[in-house]
Amino acid sequence: MTSDNNIITLKVTDREGLVHKLEAPTDMNLNIMEVLKSYELPVEGTCGGMALCASCHCYVESDHALPEQSADEEDMLDQAFFVEDNSRLSCQLRIKEELDGIEIKLAPVS
Repeated sequence: MTSDNNIITLKVTDREGLVHKLEAPTDMNLNIMEVLKSYELPVEGTCGGMALCASCHCYVESDHALPEQSADEEDMLDQAFFVEDNSRLSCQLRIKEELDGIEIKLAPVS
């Protein structure tokens, strides 16, 4: 954990295989997609985080306990390309202390 209780770290592998270590505040009600966009990583988030487009599709590569997928997220992933067992929509994962150290990889675009 980081020394500041309101900051967590994320390890993100982009589509070129480059690893980025990001910091995110836990007290702003952000989701992972918003953090990725703030660091100018190539994630679109076309629908604005409503689980309607899958342009923020990622793979969770660490063993963090995650919230259950909503029906909307499941439906969207059913229509997405390159879906794996660890696929999630980054817009549906809120930045919380429990996600400190999470490792994700951006999914390929179609």
